[in-house]
Amino acid sequence: MLDASKIRAISLDLDDTLWPVWPTIARAEIQMQDFLRPLAPVTAAMMADPLQRAQLRDAVVTAQAASAHDMSALRLGMIDMALQRCGEPTALAHQAFAVFYAARQQVDLYADSAQALQRLAGRFPLLALTNGNADVHLVGIGHWFVGSVGAHTVGLPKPHKAIFDAAASALQCSHEQVLHVGDDARLDVLAALDAGMQSVWVNRQGANWEHERTPHLAVPNLDVLCHALGV
Repeated sequence: MLDASKIRAISLDLDDTLWPVWPTIARAEIQMQDFLRPLAPVTAAMMADPLQRAQLRDAVVTAQAASAHDMSALRLGMIDMALQRCGEPTALAHQAFAVFYAARQQVDLYADSAQALQRLAGRFPLLALTNGNADVHLVGIGHWFVGSVGAHTVGLPKPHKAIFDAAASALQCSHEQVLHVGDDARLDVLAALDAGMQSVWVNRQGANWEHERTPHLAVPNLDVLCHALGV
């Protein structure tokens, strides 16, 4: 059971917790392809093919294993490799990535997210804790957060304990004083439990919990979380 009396701060996952991520990525892919099409048409066609895109991703992860956790480096590497393979100007890679990255920040918040963030931030310091490359300030919600910790800055992604250690340190709290909120059972809930934090599973899809250990609280949306915390 959730013990609200211990909570001094909250860390929040971003993608699929505050907004649906795949529609955002899909739009960003299209805008990047539209940028490339008149300048590097063969590359644009390659990047538009899901199978070839997956193969590029796997190749970049293999070639750049040390930075596979960095979504920006991974995306840039995919674009650069595609341009190389297609014999088109690799100088376009950074421009194409900039188009993708800008579009990636154009998210559609879930209906409950903005009001819930306002309510939660009125009581607790909020920290973004993400494996992705969304920037809360570029997204437009940065004013509710005291900071952000990402896999690209820590050097390890969730579920590694190091990223939760970095979150607790950034919040200047002990692990047991931090409540972590996220949608992913393994990367968010179980990893937070392993790190000694309380955890909330945001289960927007009504999925079944399939693990022996359980979250301190499961909620269908952030409004329910706010009510549970009395904010």
